[in-house]
Amino acid sequence: MTFKEEILEGIPNKLPQPTTLDETINHAPKRKKILSPEEEQLALRNALRYFEPQHHAELAKEFKNELKTYGRIYMYRFKPVHKIYARPIDDYPGKSIQAKAIMLMIQNNLDHAVAQHPDELITYGGNGGVFQNWAQYRLTMKYLAEMTDEQTLAMYSGHPMGLFPSSEQAPRVVVTNGMVIPNYSKPDDWEKFNALGVSQYGQMTAGSYMYIGPQGIVHGTTITVLNAFRKIKKSPKGGLFVTAGLGGMSGAQPKAGNIAGCITVCAEVNPKATKVRHEQAWVDEVISDINQLVERVKKAKEQKEVVSIAYDGNIVEVWEAFDEANLHIDLGSDQTSLHNPWAGGYYPVGLTYEEANELMANKPEKFKSYVRKSLIRQTKAINKHTEKGTYFFDYGNAFLLEASRAGAKIYRNDKGEFVTKSEIKNPNSAFAYPSYVQDIMGPMCFDYGFGPFRWVCASGKPEDLAKTDQIATEVLKQLKEEATPDIEQQMQDNITWIKGAQENKLVVGSQARILYADTQGRMKIAEAFNEAIANGEIGPVILGRDHHDVSGTDSPYRETSNIYDGSQFTADMAIQNVIGDSFRGATWVSIHNGGGVGWGEVINGGFGMILEGNESSRHKLKSMLHWDVTNGISRRSWARNKGAIDTIKRAMKSEPRLKVTLPNLVDDNLINS
Repeated sequence: MTFKEEILEGIPNKLPQPTTLDETINHAPKRKKILSPEEEQLALRNALRYFEPQHHAELAKEFKNELKTYGRIYMYRFKPVHKIYARPIDDYPGKSIQAKAIMLMIQNNLDHAVAQHPDELITYGGNGGVFQNWAQYRLTMKYLAEMTDEQTLAMYSGHPMGLFPSSEQAPRVVVTNGMVIPNYSKPDDWEKFNALGVSQYGQMTAGSYMYIGPQGIVHGTTITVLNAFRKIKKSPKGGLFVTAGLGGMSGAQPKAGNIAGCITVCAEVNPKATKVRHEQAWVDEVISDINQLVERVKKAKEQKEVVSIAYDGNIVEVWEAFDEANLHIDLGSDQTSLHNPWAGGYYPVGLTYEEANELMANKPEKFKSYVRKSLIRQTKAINKHTEKGTYFFDYGNAFLLEASRAGAKIYRNDKGEFVTKSEIKNPNSAFAYPSYVQDIMGPMCFDYGFGPFRWVCASGKPEDLAKTDQIATEVLKQLKEEATPDIEQQMQDNITWIKGAQENKLVVGSQARILYADTQGRMKIAEAFNEAIANGEIGPVILGRDHHDVSGTDSPYRETSNIYDGSQFTADMAIQNVIGDSFRGATWVSIHNGGGVGWGEVINGGFGMILEGNESSRHKLKSMLHWDVTNGISRRSWARNKGAIDTIKRAMKSEPRLKVTLPNLVDDNLINS
C-alpha cells in the first residue's frame, strides 16, 4: 500500500497485525492507575467506538492490556506503516492546499527526529500530545485528504469530530485541547480524562501542529541568555550558565549557550536522552562524574571557552557540588518539565531513573514525597549561589510554583531572608526570583510586540529556506535603519540569529526558521515571502508562531507575569486572540488549557497560515498578523506597561483604523496618602 493509499484508507476495515514497541526510541512513562473499575470499562467503550463491532472482541482484550500496562490506550496496532515526517506538500493526497499544509505540520510533530515519545503521539514536555491514539491520527489525516476549501474540521482534544460546511474564508481546522470546566482542571483531572480518552494536554505547539523541533526553543533561549547577560552587565564569554533538562525540547539549552557564547552545564537524568542530544550535536561533551565536571568547568572558565557540557545525573548534585567548590555561576535556571511533576516531568535526587519510574507508576504518593524533598534541597542550593551573586530566573517551567507548593524557601521576608510561603505575611507576595518573562522577555520583547514568529517552507527544499532567510534578513536590515533606539537591538539580534542558525544546522524535521519580530516585521517579511512565491522563486510557505508570544497566552507565572494590574489571572486575551485570528484569515487556529506551566495554570492559543502567493494570501496576512500582535500590545498597554503604551501609540499613528483605549496614569502619592 502506498503512502497516499494508507492516508485515504483512514481506519482500516481489516485489522493490522499487532506490533511490538521499538525499544530504541524514547517511550512515555507508565501513567499511574487513576480509573476505578467502572471507569476502566468506560475507557474501553470509548476506545472501541472508533471500530466496527466485529473487531471489538479482539481489540477489547488488547486495549485492556494497554490500559493496564501503560495507563493509557494508545492503539499501537494502528500506527501507520509509512514513515512519518514532513514530506513536500505536493506528496500529500487532497483537494485543498490548506489541508495539505496541516497534514505536513501534523507529520512534522510526530517525526521520530522531532517528537519526544513518537509512538505515544507526544511531541514534547512529557505529555504534550498531538493525538490521544493512532485511530485519531488515521481518521484526521483521512478527513484532511478529503476536505475542500468550503469545509472546516473540528478537533476536540485530538478527536476529529468531523467535517462541517463553512467557507473559503473560514479556518480549515479549529483545534481545542483540554478545555475542561475550570473546577475540573487539577493535574489528577487531566490524568483521569486522558485515561478515559476524552481530553488531552496539547501543550502549546504540540497539539496545534506548529512545533518545529528544538530550533524554536533554541532561539528563545538564545535571546533570553543574551539579554540575561546584558542585564547583569557581563559578557557571555567565560560566563557560566547552569540549567537542567535535555529531554523533550530542552536540548535547546546547551546549543543556545554555544550561540550566545558562554559555558553551559545542563544536567539530565535519562541517559538515553543525553546520548541522543550528544549524537545530534546539541551538546558538546558528556560527563558522568561530578568531580570531573567541577574540574572541567574550572578549566573552561580559566580559558574562557565556549562549550556545552551535559552532566549525566541530577541537577541538585550540580548546584551542591558547585557551591562546595565555590564555582561562581553567572546565570542559573531550570527547564525540566515541572508543569508535569508527578508523571515524568521532574526526577528527584536520590533515586535512579529506573527507581523513579517504578515509584511514579506504582507508589505515586511516595514518589511525590521524593519530588517535594528534592525541590526543597535544590532551592536551598540555588539560594546559596544567589547570595554569592548568581542571577537565577524561572524559565517558565513552573519551577518556582512547584518549589513553593513543596514548601521550599522560595520567598523573601521583609528582612530579605529566604522563607517558605507559610512564613510570609502577604499571601500575594512575589517569589524571590523572577520568571524570565517578568524580568527579561516581557519588558524587553513582548511589550514592544516582539515574539516568536516562525515559518516552514512547504516544498521541503533547503534552498527555499535559504532564500527565505535572505529575504527576512534584508527586511530586518531595512527595519533596523528605521528603528527607534528601544527596538534597534532586537533587529540586530535577529540578523545575527539567522546567521547563527544556519551555521549551527538547527533544522530538525521541516525546513523551518524562527525569529523574534514585531507587527511591522512579521507583516513585511510575510508579504515579501508571498511576493517571492508569486514570482516562482520559492514554493508555498506556512506561517505560525509559538503560543509563547505577545498575545496568544494568558499565564500569570510566565507570559503575563509582567502584568501588574491584577488581570494576569484572566484569560480574555488568549480567547480574543484565537477568535480574532479565525475570522481574519488563519488557515487553522487552536486554543488550549495548559502549556509549559501546567494544566489549569494557563490558557493559550495559536494559529497556522499558508501563503500561496496570491492576493487572497496578501490580504489575509495583513489583516491577521496585525491583529495577532496588536491585541496583546493593547492589553499590555492597558495594564500600564510603558513600553506597550509607547508601542500602541505608534501603531495607531501608522494605522488610522486602529483605535485603542489608553490608560490614564495616576499619581502614586494620591493613592498612598
